[in-house]
Amino acid sequence: MKRMVFCDFDGTITVEETFVAMLKRFAPEAAAQVLPEIYSKRVTLRQGVRQMVEAIPSSSYSDIIEFTRPKAIRPGFVELLNFLEQESIPFIVISGGFRGMVEAVLEPFLDRIVAIHAMDIDTTDTCLRLNSPYESGTEIVAKAEIMATYGADETIAIGDSVTDWNLAMAASLVFARPPLTQYLEEQKKPYLAWEDFFEVRTQLKSYLK
Repeated sequence: MKRMVFCDFDGTITVEETFVAMLKRFAPEAAAQVLPEIYSKRVTLRQGVRQMVEAIPSSSYSDIIEFTRPKAIRPGFVELLNFLEQESIPFIVISGGFRGMVEAVLEPFLDRIVAIHAMDIDTTDTCLRLNSPYESGTEIVAKAEIMATYGADETIAIGDSVTDWNLAMAASLVFARPPLTQYLEEQKKPYLAWEDFFEVRTQLKSYLK
């Protein structure tokens, strides 16, 4: 069976929500206005993220990358990668954030990750402009659509937030942290709870037996 793991980045691989932290730092007024609307689902991710990001001056982009680079990775990440490599299970990162932010944090592991899907940023104008090949429906980065392009027989999703909801609903197996757990419970979608990647590895080992 062709299994693949699709993992969120912000608040999943990283200990904190790096993208949200970045927005609050570099677009504080827009973030204060738009983030609550996204979490309550009154504004779509596609609308809200674009509104916030495109309020950020392009001159801030290098500062954004350096702001992100030292963010802590959740414990057990390396051990999970080791286990997946032993089992020949590809690991793909799908982030609703900036590709540059993801690559800055995951730089030591880039050769162990099959692909990173995220927003590309154009800095040629006064303010940042988004470019996402998988912009669709309500999402800037349509995670479930990206997952579907791989044609895996069994899809394993790891996430933590409302931004991972469509991905989780479409996956064969879901590892979820709050607040994603709340959305999944409302939809009666089964999931495995986890705190760190050691727990993901342990539960995945049992699942694969």
